[in-house]
Amino acid sequence: MLYGSFIESKCYTIDFSQNGISLEGMRAVDLYTRTKRVDFFSPKIALELLSFAERFCCDEMKSACDIHLATVVSCIEDALVLIEYGLEERAYVLVASCLQVLLRELPSSLYSPEVMRIFCGFEARERLASMGHASFLLYYFLSQVAMEEDMVSNITVMLLERLRECATLQWQKVLALHQLGCVLLKRREYKSAQCYFEAATEAGHVYSLAGVARSRYKQGQRHSAYKLMSTLISEYKAVGWMYQERSLYNTGDGKIADLNTTTRLDPTLSFPYKYRAVAKAEKKQSMDAISEIDRIIRFKLAPDCLELRAWFYMASEDYGSAIRDISALLTLEPNYKMFNEQVSKDNLIELLNHKVQQGSQADCWMQLYDQWSSVDDIGSLAIIHRLLVNDPRKSLLRFRQSLILLRLNCQKAAMRCLRLACNLSSSEHEKLIYEGWILYDTGHREEALAKAEKSILIQRSFESFFLKAYALTDSNLDPENSSYVIELLEEAIRCPSDGLRKGKALNNLGTIYVDSGKLDQAENCYMNALEAKHTRAHQGLAHIYSLRNQQKDAYDELSKLIEKAHNNAAAYEKRSEYCDHEMAKNDLNMATELDPLRAYPYSYRAAVLMDDQKETEAIEELSKAIAFKPDLQMLHLRAAFYESIGNLNSALRDCEAVLCLEPDHIDTLDLYNRARHRAINPQQI
Repeated sequence: MLYGSFIESKCYTIDFSQNGISLEGMRAVDLYTRTKRVDFFSPKIALELLSFAERFCCDEMKSACDIHLATVVSCIEDALVLIEYGLEERAYVLVASCLQVLLRELPSSLYSPEVMRIFCGFEARERLASMGHASFLLYYFLSQVAMEEDMVSNITVMLLERLRECATLQWQKVLALHQLGCVLLKRREYKSAQCYFEAATEAGHVYSLAGVARSRYKQGQRHSAYKLMSTLISEYKAVGWMYQERSLYNTGDGKIADLNTTTRLDPTLSFPYKYRAVAKAEKKQSMDAISEIDRIIRFKLAPDCLELRAWFYMASEDYGSAIRDISALLTLEPNYKMFNEQVSKDNLIELLNHKVQQGSQADCWMQLYDQWSSVDDIGSLAIIHRLLVNDPRKSLLRFRQSLILLRLNCQKAAMRCLRLACNLSSSEHEKLIYEGWILYDTGHREEALAKAEKSILIQRSFESFFLKAYALTDSNLDPENSSYVIELLEEAIRCPSDGLRKGKALNNLGTIYVDSGKLDQAENCYMNALEAKHTRAHQGLAHIYSLRNQQKDAYDELSKLIEKAHNNAAAYEKRSEYCDHEMAKNDLNMATELDPLRAYPYSYRAAVLMDDQKETEAIEELSKAIAFKPDLQMLHLRAAFYESIGNLNSALRDCEAVLCLEPDHIDTLDLYNRARHRAINPQQI
C-alpha cells in the first residue's frame, strides 16, 4: 500500500489515526518490518500488531504474533481474555493455547460462566469451528468430564447438545443421542429421554433399546419394558447386562433367575450381588449377605458395595469391620454421600468408634504391618485412614494410600492421593519423588527418571533410589543395566526406611537376580523380604524352586502364600503351574471364582480344550471372558483358534479388535496378514 500503485504511495503523509492502532503500535510495526521479531513486545502491543496484520493481510507478521501470544497464556484469566482476541483475529495458535489452559483446569473451569460461554454460548460452536477447534472429540471430552462431575446439571445437557451438533458420522450421531437420553433419564425427564433413545435406536444403536425400556418403565409401563428386553435377548446374542436390565421389570423367581444368569455371563456387574445380598439380609441371614457381597468386593472395589457391607456388619454388631469398610470407602471417595445422604460420615465413624477399642498411633502402625503382610489391602487402607485422622498432613501416608489403591486398580483415587502427597511434601527432595511417581504412573518414564536423579542429588534416600530403579526396570534390561539396577536397589536398602518398603525393594532385587541367573542371591533376597513381612516373596521363592526342578517345594511355597494372603487369587493362579493337570484345573477354577477378571485361567483352559481337539468348547471358554473383558491376549488366542479351524472372518475380526487396543502388536499383525492372505486366496489353502 505504501510503495505500490495505491493512492497512499503518492502522499507525503498518511493518516493511520482511524485504524485503531496506537502510536506505540505503529512504531512496533515499523520495528517488526526491520527485525522480523515480536518477542520483545508486551502482550498489549503484540495484540495491536495481530489486529493490524489481520486487517492489512500481513501474514508473516500475523503468524509471528500468533505464536508469540500463545506462549504468554499461563492461567485461566489470561486464556479468557486472549481467546476473544484470538477468535476475533482468527489466530489459530493463540486460540489453541487458550483452549489448552481451559482444558487443563477441568473440571473446575466448567463452573465458570465465562468458560461455558466460550463453549456453549450464542454462536460459540460456529466461532470455534471457524478456527478448526469445534470438533466432536472436543465436546465428547467436555461432556464426559461434565457427566462425571454432575450428570444432571444444565452444563452437561448444553455440552451434549453441542456434541450432537458436531456429530457428522453415523456413530457420532447415535452416541450423542444415547448420551442425551441417559442424562435426561437421570434428570427424570422420561418422555424426552425416550424420544432420544428411540431416535438412536432408529439410527441403528441397539443398546438404546434398553434406554427405551427403562424410560417406559419409569412411566409405569413395566410389561412393555419387560417385553422389549425379552425381544432384545431373543434377537441378539445375549450378554449379562441384558438380563440385568430385564430383571428390573421381572418379579419373584424370574427376577432371581435373570440376576443369576447376569452373574454367569458377566460377573463384573455389581447389581446382582447387591440385590441377592439385601434379599438375604432381609431374611436375617447377615453372614450369607456378607459372603454374597464379598464375592464382588474381592476383585472389584466399589464404594456402594463397601457401604452395603458396612451396613451388614453393623446389623451383625461387628463394628470394627464396619469402621474398616467405611474408612476404605472414604479413601476411595472422600465426598461420598453415605446411606442415601441421611447420615454424616464423620458422625457415623465417631459413633462406631465408641463401640470398639481405640489403639495408639504405634498400635496402628503395628496393625498396618500385619494387614500388609496378610495382603489385606482394604484393611491397610482403613488403618492408613485412621492414621491420617491424627496426622492429616503426613505426605508419606498419602503415598502409601496411592500404592495400595494402584494394587486395587483404583487409578483415579490413587492419583488423587499421590497428588496430595506431592502437595503436602515438607521438602524439595520429597516433592521430586512424588512428582516422579506421578510421571511414571502416567507413562512418562524418562521424565520420572530425571526427577529421581534430581532428588538423589539433593538427598540420597530410599525412595529416590527405589524410584530410579523401578523406572529403569520398566525397560528391557541387558546385563549392564541389570547390574546398575541391582546397585540402585542395594543403595536403597542401605538408606533408612521402614520394613514395608524395604521388603518390597528386597523382593524386586530378588526378581532382578533371577532374571540375571543368580538364583542363590535371589533366594537370599526373598528370605530377607519374608523376614520383613513381605508375604508376596513366597511367589519369588516358588519360582526359584521351579527353576531348580523342585516342583513340590514350589507348590508348598505358594500354599503358604495362599494361607497367609487375604487376597490370594493370584497365588492360586501361580500355584497351578507347579502341579498336575487335575490340581492345576482346580486351582485355576478357584482363581476364576475369586477374581473373574484374571485372563490366564481362561486361556489355559481353552488351550487344554484345543489340545483335546475340542475347538468349539475352547472358543466358548475364551468367548465367555471376552464378553465382559476384551483382553488383548485372549482376543489374539481366539483369533488363532478361529484361523486354525478355517473361520477366517472371525479370525480377522478378532485381530482387528486386538489392533485397536495395540496397533503394533507384532504377533497379531502376522496372524492378521496370514488370515487375510488365506481369505483372499482360498485356492492356495
